[in-house]
Amino acid sequence: MRPAPKAGHECWSYEDQGLFDAYARRCVDQALAAGERVWFVPSQHADVTGLPGGNAVRVIRFAEAYATHEVVDPARQVAAYAAATEDALAAGFTGFRVVADVTPLVRTDEQRDAFARYEYVIGRYMRHHPMSAVCAYNRGELGERAVAELACLHESSHAAGVSFQLHPGATSAEAVLEGELDLSAEDLFATALRRTDLDRADGEVVVDATGLRFIDHRALLALQRYAESQRTTAVLRTPLGAVVRLAGLLDLPHVRVEAAR
Repeated sequence: MRPAPKAGHECWSYEDQGLFDAYARRCVDQALAAGERVWFVPSQHADVTGLPGGNAVRVIRFAEAYATHEVVDPARQVAAYAAATEDALAAGFTGFRVVADVTPLVRTDEQRDAFARYEYVIGRYMRHHPMSAVCAYNRGELGERAVAELACLHESSHAAGVSFQLHPGATSAEAVLEGELDLSAEDLFATALRRTDLDRADGEVVVDATGLRFIDHRALLALQRYAESQRTTAVLRTPLGAVVRLAGLLDLPHVRVEAAR
C-alpha cells in the first residue's frame, strides 16, 4: 500500500511516472480537502489530465515556478514561495501546497549543492508558515546517491538509501536529527551538515536527536568537524545513554552531548 500524503516537507523518489502521477493527485485532493491552494509543477512526461481546475489548483510551467534551469538561488526561491503563500492566504485559502518535480534543477554537482541548501532553508520557512511541499526526483535519471543527498534534508522521504533525516527545528538555532546514523550514512551525513544553514544562539547550535535511534562514533566525529569548521559548539540532545557515554570517550571539544527525556 502506498503511504498517505503528509503535510510538511516531503521527498518523493520515483522511476515509474505513473506511480508518481497517482501520488501527486492524492496530494492535490488532500490539499483541496484542507482548503489549500495547490501548485502542481509536473515533469514534461506527467499526466495532468483530469486535475481540478479553477483558482484552487494550478498546473505551473517549470520556468514560472523556478527562475532558472541552471543553479537555484536559495534566498530568491524562498522569497518567491513566501509571496505565493501570502497570495493564497489573501485569497481566502488556509495555506499553500506545492507538488513539484524538480529533477531539472539537480542534475549536476553544482546544482545539487545549491538546491540542497535551498531545501533546508525552505524547510525552515515551512516550519513557521502554512506552506507544505512534495519535492519529486526522478531516481532513474539522477541515481540513488544524488537523490539521497536531497532526500535526507526533508522531514520525510520515500527514497532508498536514506537512513536519517536532518531538517529545521522549532527555532532557527535548532536542527532535528532522526533515524539512524551508521557506517553507511557517514559520507551522506557529512555532506548534509556542510549544506545546512544552521543558525546559532549564544555560540551554539542545538541538534534535537530525540528521534534518533542510533548514532556511531563516525557521525559524532563528523558533527565535531562541522562544528569546528563553523567555530561553534553543537549541542546534541539524545535520550540514548550509550551516546552520552561514547561522546565521553572521544575528543569532541566542539560537541556537547546532553541527555534528553
